[in-house]
Amino acid sequence: MQYTRETAIGRLLESYRAYYNIIMFEEEQKPLTAVCEFFECSERYVLTRKANLWSANCEEFIYLFDIEHLTKAEFETCRDFAFEDGMKRAHIGPGHMYTYITPVFVCDTCGEDARTALKKCRIYKSFHFSLHGWMDFHAAVLEVVDNRISTNRSGKCVEKVMKNVLFQKKKKGRGFL
Repeated sequence: MQYTRETAIGRLLESYRAYYNIIMFEEEQKPLTAVCEFFECSERYVLTRKANLWSANCEEFIYLFDIEHLTKAEFETCRDFAFEDGMKRAHIGPGHMYTYITPVFVCDTCGEDARTALKKCRIYKSFHFSLHGWMDFHAAVLEVVDNRISTNRSGKCVEKVMKNVLFQKKKKGRGFL
């Protein structure tokens, strides 16, 4: 299926809506279209909640950028914005397990220098020697003209989700006869 930037973003947001809190942005804040927030808290305790054995808080922040042609300069600007904003949103401390910050660039075309910068992008932070968890930076680019997805090494899971959402054909169910 051939997508436009708007339809691809709409399809991604539709799939994220079940699991993420979605914050949409106005035209003035372009190229940022939406921020999707995911929070999960798991814990085990004995008899009462005060006797907590362990807890693990997991967070993910996805930044959807709508750009006609992605250049290296735009990639670096948006990458830095997503990193800084994601770190402000993260709740680092006891019980924090991980935070994933994921900028997703939906563009018509992508410059080769921007794709190279994306693939070389490696941002990882450990908090208090991983006692307070870690942060990993996933990044992905969807070129709608070619239906091509490029990611950094940490973003391979994002590529898999995007392929399932955007390019997987719907199976027709068999009815009972």
